[in-house]
Amino acid sequence: MPHNWNQVCNGGIGVGALAIADEEPKLSNAILKQVLEHLPTAMQHFAPDGAWNEGPGYWNYATRYNVAIIASLRSALGEDFGLSAIDGFSKTGLFPLYLNSPVNKSFNYADGGDEGIKGAQLFWFARMFNQPAVAAYLYQFRPADPYALLWYDTALSKATAQLPPDAYFREAEVVTLRSKWNDTAAVFVAFKAGDNKANHSHLDLGSFVLDALGERWILDLGKDNYNVPGYFNAGKDGKRWTYYRNRAEGHNTLVIHPTAAADQDPLADTKVTGFESKPDGAFGIMDLTPAYASDASTVTRGIALERKKGAVVIQDHIVNRSPADVYWFAHTRATLKLAANKKSVMLSQHGKQYMATLLAPANATFEVVPAAPLPASPHPSQNNPNNGIQKLSILIPAVNETRLVVVFHPVGTAAGNAYEKPLEKWKF
Repeated sequence: MPHNWNQVCNGGIGVGALAIADEEPKLSNAILKQVLEHLPTAMQHFAPDGAWNEGPGYWNYATRYNVAIIASLRSALGEDFGLSAIDGFSKTGLFPLYLNSPVNKSFNYADGGDEGIKGAQLFWFARMFNQPAVAAYLYQFRPADPYALLWYDTALSKATAQLPPDAYFREAEVVTLRSKWNDTAAVFVAFKAGDNKANHSHLDLGSFVLDALGERWILDLGKDNYNVPGYFNAGKDGKRWTYYRNRAEGHNTLVIHPTAAADQDPLADTKVTGFESKPDGAFGIMDLTPAYASDASTVTRGIALERKKGAVVIQDHIVNRSPADVYWFAHTRATLKLAANKKSVMLSQHGKQYMATLLAPANATFEVVPAAPLPASPHPSQNNPNNGIQKLSILIPAVNETRLVVVFHPVGTAAGNAYEKPLEKWKF
């Protein structure tokens, strides 16, 4: 198995084998041989940058067991037989740090919740690979975990380390951008391309979350109820893609020519094709074409952060094979107030305000709609009602080609149009 269950099973049984090795050396040796042979099948997915394609929640679950067996091998036998040297593993402690927002919410793609990752194994990563930023990140949560007692290092946890504000994690194809570290009011945007075939994945290619002013303005709904019928059956006759939270329409991305079928190709594998991080700002560009190949010949999305303005730009370029409806969605708990021309909307939450402005195309407008399936989509009765959540929606009907530009920005600032230029000309 190339996913978390590999680490959970091999980690658990491996630690058990070490515990009884003095009493059952033959059995323990046989078990550990299997552990060392098969654990790398999952661990190879940390390469090359330490990301995890099952999302940060399952990163936490998988690495807890992964670290337990490696730490136990090193303690009991004096070595881990090369496991800690597997490509990307030395970097993976930075992954939840970068995916954590200024308000301690994760970019919770796939089946996960948005709580910050607080696993005590982060102290182990910090000590093993001399990463004080990882220790300092976990220390803020004061984790009540016995593993924390084993791996906590006072010097590391109170050290300071300056990390770049932005990161691109290859293979998982995740990008995070922020205006600054250690500021709860900072702007944070995270987004992904990636592989819809990854374990626990949703049809969420192109989706993003956005924090600013100490609030999460654009959110990911996260997992649905694991006990609903067919939740984990993504096959031809399965029900996984009938549930709203698992579909593209349940994320902050595009839907093209909506039907009852899956609204992104469940087999699509997409890449970040451009990434730039500079003092004034940063951006990532995703080629999402494989996700919509049945309807479109080109689908690209670029997301940029202008650090000084505190603005985030979302630009999409779509070329359909024949005229088709294109939907743009963004989910929020904020109260939404449309301007008279429906070209801008005020987002209000906990006494704070943020703006969204639609720059292109000229004939498009915002709508405020429920976080619920489109008319042509499946409507299983078990769908989560998503109480308290609405979504911003843009519909561009029967279009061959369009360039769609939305800017999120502080109230009282101009949206600007610097990033209305084509994606191939973006540059800081």
